[in-house]
Amino acid sequence: MLRKLLAFTLLFAASVAHAAAPPWQAKVAEAMPLLGHRNWILVVDSAYPLQTSAGVETVETNASFSDVLQFTLGAISRSEHVRPDVFMDAELPFIPEQDAPGVSQYRTQIASLLHSYKVESLPHEKIIANVDEAGKTFHVLVLKTNLAIPYTSVFMRLNCKYWGDDAEARMRVKMNAAANK
Repeated sequence: MLRKLLAFTLLFAASVAHAAAPPWQAKVAEAMPLLGHRNWILVVDSAYPLQTSAGVETVETNASFSDVLQFTLGAISRSEHVRPDVFMDAELPFIPEQDAPGVSQYRTQIASLLHSYKVESLPHEKIIANVDEAGKTFHVLVLKTNLAIPYTSVFMRLNCKYWGDDAEARMRVKMNAAANK
């Protein structure tokens, strides 16, 4: 009887905690254990297009960009299996404040939020094409925010946390050497 009561209490507490989180946060928490190498998570501005590739799932957060990015980076950081390869639009440094009020403050904020990550800049259309291609085979989770500044999206291609790029390169060298014997 005590076991049943304890199980019910734990189940109830978990459901209350899950229900208390905004739906987008629950979606991130639910997806994290399933996502792996080559999946993507995007934190995007409000004008980001709704993509039609089968693997692309878009969630409207109705939340601030910084809140969504901080939560998502935290979820990735707490995972045991993935780390983000971060991409941003190459256009962002060239947007003048008079054309997009708030862009200067955004650039300062994003530099602070991403200071511990290597960020690769690519033209927006190239990143969109990469995400579209990935969505044909892999799951892409798009978290749409209420930010209204262009070229501000953060694209995170998930990579294996417990197998680094250096280890992969060393293994490939060994494989090539073995094949050339």
